Amino acid sequence: MSMGIERSGVPLTKRELEVLNYITEGKSTEDTAYEMHVSKRTVDFHLANIYEKLGVSNRVQAYRMARQFGLVE
Repeated sequence: MSMGIERSGVPLTKRELEVLNYITEGKSTEDTAYEMHVSKRTVDFHLANIYEKLGVSNRVQAYRMARQFGLVE
């Protein structure tokens, strides 16, 4: 699996960063899947990986950690 941008020691793939950006825009899983041309299950898989890597358990926490690590604006 190719790794994406690594900022502040948090290794996320390019697709995980893409999902994270949609989260910060307030997009639903369905909307994110549509925009990325993937299934909702794929988005859920990326979200689970993001949560594990950031040490969080929901979208709000993921957003806050992403801002803290400078992964999103």
